[in-house]
Amino acid sequence: MINQVSIRSIHKRMADGVPLGRVDEQVARRLWWAALDTLQDQILMPMHLKKGLWLASPLPALYESRLLERLQGWVWVPEELPLINTSKTALFLPTSVRSINNQNIENISRIRRLTLREEDGYDPLLIIITKEVQIALALQGNPGERNLLMRSDPETLTDVLKILDKRLNLENPDKAKEIRDSLADLGQLSSNDVIGKVFWPLIASRLAEMAPSVNIQTSKESFDNNQEEDIDDKASSEISLLEALTHEIRTPLTTIRTLIRSLLRRTDMPNMVIARLKEIDTECTEQIDRFGLIFNAVELERNQSHKSDLAKTDLCQILEILAPVWETQLERRGITLNLDLAPDLPPVLSDSEKLELMLGGLIDRNTRGIKSGGSLNLELRPAGQRLKLKITSSAFDSKEFYENSSDQNSDLGTVLSWNPNTGSLQLTKAATQRLLESLGGRLTRSRDRGITIFFPTAEVI
Repeated sequence: MINQVSIRSIHKRMADGVPLGRVDEQVARRLWWAALDTLQDQILMPMHLKKGLWLASPLPALYESRLLERLQGWVWVPEELPLINTSKTALFLPTSVRSINNQNIENISRIRRLTLREEDGYDPLLIIITKEVQIALALQGNPGERNLLMRSDPETLTDVLKILDKRLNLENPDKAKEIRDSLADLGQLSSNDVIGKVFWPLIASRLAEMAPSVNIQTSKESFDNNQEEDIDDKASSEISLLEALTHEIRTPLTTIRTLIRSLLRRTDMPNMVIARLKEIDTECTEQIDRFGLIFNAVELERNQSHKSDLAKTDLCQILEILAPVWETQLERRGITLNLDLAPDLPPVLSDSEKLELMLGGLIDRNTRGIKSGGSLNLELRPAGQRLKLKITSSAFDSKEFYENSSDQNSDLGTVLSWNPNTGSLQLTKAATQRLLESLGGRLTRSRDRGITIFFPTAEVI
């Protein structure tokens, strides 16, 4: 029976080994649009693909005319729904590309149509198979546990194609043979490991760019009539998107790091392999910490009245423990770290775990504009009933450094900002200040002296 092989089976296979999602339907849909934009504009289009095929459900998902022209398409569509409507507006496109031209309509009209059945469900699915790249995207999960799935590993894609072949053999043997012939015509497929590495960082940048301005209203009139509510919705959606994003990025990185560390326990590997694995471990840790900091800022933004439970924290010890890690990071960029700690300093009131991430974020932020050969200086001194942590650069004139890097950031929302000079995505000044305040710190900035953070000592209640 056909209902024994449904599109849901593909979603289920793609979700194997993936943690449950944490977002609602509205946020999941925004993730889907961002994924389509990222995949087509930043991954597929630059590859100049010549031929291939794609399958989608429950509506077409490609909109780039050059992809539509070169790749054969099959789409499972509900019987009562057309591929395009009479107003020549694609039903399936994000608002940023919703208006399409006659060429796109002609391309869409050439798509082979398959019948979507009730047991298939309506969760979006897109599978693209070319000689150079194979990738599957889907939304999956129960309400409140929605997930954006991206799989490009050969094992998953092989299983997905087997499920598709079984479904089509039952539904339409002629079209099943047509798809098999199209796959055979591609020849030997090459697995592209780069896709899995670049997709999530690319979608991170795309989400940060679109979060403050994406509007899912269906008409200008409804937006105008509900402008104030929509502004609140945008802020809420941005926070939800970033929560989902940090979760989706940290989870696979943590898995990779765990696997790397299990390999490092072996004693039968060449030194060169061990060195490479350690480099991967370090890179994973840096990115896990970076997105952990963003998550903390997002969490604080959602619960602005919440403040971390502050306790006695040995800030001097934290700096001494983390300094070798920072030195290793900075050495790769030709930057030296100078740590100057006064003796016998009292503990401060803070949250040690979150403070470690915060300090790492400040180190990263304040070294983005330092050229090779420069140095970063950390100085911790008593200041009355507080401790004063100064972070300065001696790469060149400090005033020039802070004017040309931090002050040139463009805020992409309430939490993230983009620095065009360094190409870095980081917390906004406001988010940085709020997060520091929740950790007991007070940030001040002086153009000629870098930044200074004051922490209350534990004796101050």
